[in-house]
Amino acid sequence: MAAGRVGTGVSDVYVARYANNSGTVTYSNGVRLGRLVDVSFSLDDSGDNTFYADNVAAETAGSVFAGGTMDIEIDGLLETTEKFIYGLEDRTAVTIGTNASIPMYGDGADSIPPYVGIGFIVSEMEDGVTSYKPIIIMKARFQKSVRDAHTMEDTIDWQTQTLTANLHRDDTANHDWRQFGENCDTLADAEAVIKSVLGISA
Repeated sequence: MAAGRVGTGVSDVYVARYANNSGTVTYSNGVRLGRLVDVSFSLDDSGDNTFYADNVAAETAGSVFAGGTMDIEIDGLLETTEKFIYGLEDRTAVTIGTNASIPMYGDGADSIPPYVGIGFIVSEMEDGVTSYKPIIIMKARFQKSVRDAHTMEDTIDWQTQTLTANLHRDDTANHDWRQFGENCDTLADAEAVIKSVLGISA
């Protein structure tokens, strides 16, 4: 029997608006962020706090989470999702031709990214059997960014988009920065866990 699980993939990233009401945290307006390519973290901690006595380290209080960032590489944001995570503002639509009206979004002085929760699924294998771990980042805020682009050559150079989010503890009594469930037997079950936590019904 295996003594652990090896990672085999990552998928199904969702984002939902975060709200705090006197320590009760809720999520709303959840959507799929995009097709997930990669997730990575850079975490800050408080550092070990060591007490010295008799000229030696006698006690050590372990480090605790103190923030960090999360990089999420996806295929690319849809316009409505970009508006949502960056807090973009509606502008006057542009009419072209006789019937087409193109909505416009502005990134202005009042466009402030909201706090959000982020959920995704890591697939893992143990003794040849794949299972799925639902992971929730409880409170985050995306940094403003603009998608880079470059010209097409003889073959398609697939151009993905990397989003960076600042990580925070939530406002519950436990002050979690993340939660994760036990591995699920199916991808659908892990996705259902994420949707339940983030208040996504569809």
